[in-house]
Amino acid sequence: MMTKPTAAAFPVSDNVAEMKASSTLAAMQAAEAMRAAGVDVVDLGAGEPDFDTPQNIKDAAAEAMRAGRTKYTPTAGIRELQQAIIGFYQREFGAGYERNEVMATAGGKQAVFNAVVSLINPGDEVLIPKPYWVTFPEIVTFARGKSVFIETEENDFVLTADVIRQAITPRTKLIILNSPSNPSGRVIPPSEFKQIMEIVAEHGLYAISDECYLRYVYPPATVFSAASMRPELRRRLCIAGSFSKTYAMTGWRVGYSLANAEWTRAMLKVQGHSTSNATSISQAAATEALNGPQESVATMLAEYTRRREWLLGALNNIPGLRCPQSEGAFYAFPDVRGCCKGKLRTSGDFANELLEKEQTVVTDGAGFGAEGFIRISYATSLDRLAEGVKRIRRVAEGGV
Repeated sequence: MMTKPTAAAFPVSDNVAEMKASSTLAAMQAAEAMRAAGVDVVDLGAGEPDFDTPQNIKDAAAEAMRAGRTKYTPTAGIRELQQAIIGFYQREFGAGYERNEVMATAGGKQAVFNAVVSLINPGDEVLIPKPYWVTFPEIVTFARGKSVFIETEENDFVLTADVIRQAITPRTKLIILNSPSNPSGRVIPPSEFKQIMEIVAEHGLYAISDECYLRYVYPPATVFSAASMRPELRRRLCIAGSFSKTYAMTGWRVGYSLANAEWTRAMLKVQGHSTSNATSISQAAATEALNGPQESVATMLAEYTRRREWLLGALNNIPGLRCPQSEGAFYAFPDVRGCCKGKLRTSGDFANELLEKEQTVVTDGAGFGAEGFIRISYATSLDRLAEGVKRIRRVAEGGV
């Protein structure tokens, strides 16, 4: 009698086995599961605008479909979108780019992925300031590089050129910058950014500037793009951009990269064998986003400004909790270590207690390399924020 063979474990590749699952997506899934179960969940975990995509952008997509623009596009994107991106950076930052330096991608995340895997060899070191977006080190892991993390907590998470200089070794090849930052909301001052890029050039390194939250900056900080650097510095720079946050287009999955022609050619190889091209319909929508009316951006920024001001004040009134200022994006990143007592020993414990006892979703800072902090998204209504703060206060005070 033959015995039935036992199922062997799936032989996951080493590249993927060493990657960690996304903690931000896990928070989104937890919120969705509770909503599906009819729970009154307060979702402060999502890095997603609560606004709808502006109507003119949706109309442009509908028109593209009616016109039959539903076929493959060039890997680098349609000419109209490339020109719209070039025009935006020329108007806003005085930066001159050519079409062979611009490519459309399936979201800003793919732009970062293309840039890393087209540059990094096994063992190359990549400098990543803490706290970092959860995906940065996982892409480096996939490329078989080594993430070298830069501590910034002593400076309230503001990155400086001096700490970068101290972290460089003979194996350093790349630094990944993110300003405004997800999760901290901190903004690198333009003068400091220039010094960082001068260090990059001095040591023959490269930089990726993730500018996903480029337009969401609160005074006195100002909107700044690394594209405004002088050409010899820009040759060592790849900008990863996105339409997801600025135009509330997270589901459209469209972004872009700006880099020198040689780096762009390498990234085109990667994209040509992965997604081929960003969605044709989304590219038409993105073209309208840049070329059309911009009132929606100002409207969203004004509402985020109102929420930010209220939330930072409310959080800093919770005993034991300290919330540093943020100048951009739509996140607060409070320190909850003063609230961790008894069975609550880590920020992960704090986040789990909020989830299980108060049906409130936040993201544990450990996933961003900052144990002791939690990320709170204020891309939700003031009413929901107020309810969320009440629940956070109950956990912080041990009143659950």
